[in-house]
Amino acid sequence: MLSTGPTDAPHNPHDSVAPRTSYDERVSENRGRTRLRRAVLVALLVLAILVLTVAAVVALPILMHQSVGGSGQVPPTDFVAEASAEGADGRTRTLSVETASGTPANLSSLREGDEFIVRGSGYDPGIGIYISICAVPEQAGAKPTPCLGGVPEGAMQGEAAGSDEAASSAWVTDDWAWRAFATRGYDQDPPGSFEVRLLVPPPTQEGLDCTRQKCAVTTRADHTASGDRVQDMQLPVAFAE
Repeated sequence: MLSTGPTDAPHNPHDSVAPRTSYDERVSENRGRTRLRRAVLVALLVLAILVLTVAAVVALPILMHQSVGGSGQVPPTDFVAEASAEGADGRTRTLSVETASGTPANLSSLREGDEFIVRGSGYDPGIGIYISICAVPEQAGAKPTPCLGGVPEGAMQGEAAGSDEAASSAWVTDDWAWRAFATRGYDQDPPGSFEVRLLVPPPTQEGLDCTRQKCAVTTRADHTASGDRVQDMQLPVAFAE
């Protein structure tokens, strides 16, 4: 007679049910996720505040800058390698252009590729300047623009700082926010002085044709004080035919 009682069958591991996560464990996991989300949000908020603070520190001086007046210079009508003028701020600025050997430059017959040393003294170190060849304004006191050369090479990538290579434009500033992008800062002996090497660019660029318009080696306030004319100094040039 066959047995009808229970029989021993092989154990099937799939028949067992995994223990469910306890209520306390689920609460702990949710709290951990909440704390993580809060930490991330706080970090993002702090980062946003820092970015806005830096932007405000950089932008406010530009927006609030007020012009102190003009440089006092009337651009020379002839070709001279040096000129001085007393500005509205009481500073006497001097701009000069020399050859690599230190002799006064002949600015009456420039050629593309010529290299000069441009020096300045008496400038306000609190206002950065661009140095390039620009149009001589028809109206006295107007901004010298447009200019040849454009933005100094490497400035946008932060590779221009401290460069001793001649370039078709230069940027001098002591502003901490822009110093890494500029060609160099002002010299301290004496304060407000500078020296850069200028490479003469083609006479026609950026909508300016210096074979038809009056142009000059120019210093002018950089973008942080673009409406301020106190740093404007010019030495007229002409290109050889």
